[in-house]
Amino acid sequence: MTSADSTPEAPAAAPAPAEASVAGWERALVERLVLATLAEQRAARRWRNVWRSVWLLLALAVAWLAYGETVLPSKPKSTPHTALVEVRGPIGAEHEANASALVGALRAAFEDPGAQAVVLLIDSPGGSPVQAGIVNDEIWRLKDKHDKPVYAVVEETCASAAYYIAAAADRIYVDKASLVGSIGVLMDGFGFTGLMDKLGIERRLLTAGENKGFLDPFSPQTPAHRAHAQRMLDDIHRQFIDVVRKGRGQRLKETPETFTGLVWTGQRAVEMGLADDFGSLDHVAREVVQAEEIIDYTQRESMAERLARRLGAGAADTMMRMARSAGPAWR
Repeated sequence: MTSADSTPEAPAAAPAPAEASVAGWERALVERLVLATLAEQRAARRWRNVWRSVWLLLALAVAWLAYGETVLPSKPKSTPHTALVEVRGPIGAEHEANASALVGALRAAFEDPGAQAVVLLIDSPGGSPVQAGIVNDEIWRLKDKHDKPVYAVVEETCASAAYYIAAAADRIYVDKASLVGSIGVLMDGFGFTGLMDKLGIERRLLTAGENKGFLDPFSPQTPAHRAHAQRMLDDIHRQFIDVVRKGRGQRLKETPETFTGLVWTGQRAVEMGLADDFGSLDHVAREVVQAEEIIDYTQRESMAERLARRLGAGAADTMMRMARSAGPAWR
């Protein structure tokens, strides 16, 4: 006999077809989302590795150019030759024509026993009197030490700080149409006080020292500050005049306009004694130095330095950080 307690339980009802369909659709959707996410992550990782590789190769190329590129004379320095140092573009610490590069090139040229003379090939509108003064002083020192002549050859322009450098040469050669001179000093800037008054802007400048705001463009220029600035300019101008008089000596035919900051043609510069004669680089090497072989000692920026200047500090920093972060990806 069987009792009611032993009656087997009825099997659970199977899920309705609609419920099973919904569950399968959700599972498939989740699977597709997971697979798509994984594929996207793999693609992103691949591209990240590709870009890291590109930046690393670029960084290696820059490093190779920086340390592997050396500007060497094109011919042996043991043979008699004319040593060339170029002064091109603005003169300043942040420019290619800076005192450090020019002094290094001059020292190498003077110290080479094969160099019969040093020629400064100049095409510059001028720049920093400090940088020019350093170069001028070094030329005089090197001439006394090595007993070698220095000639300046002007192409388009030799003005202001460029002429400050040229004044140390034994002779200056120009083209008839060169621009020469500009023996003067300037200090420029802007004043915004009138505009600030119109816009209702108040300048809040706090200083320790009554003259600490000297030359602040957003503060009124006082007569005392203007007089002080003029004294500084006059001091530098006198230094410039002394350098020109020392270099040119009795050849200089001074007039009331000589030191006013004007520029003259090469032809007029020869008449005034600011230059000596007409001649190109080849002419000076062949006829004056009598060593036609010209060897360039100019210290130029490498491709890496030019690239770094164009990219800017921010881009260079990003490149180096990405190159460093590429390390783990190669393990």
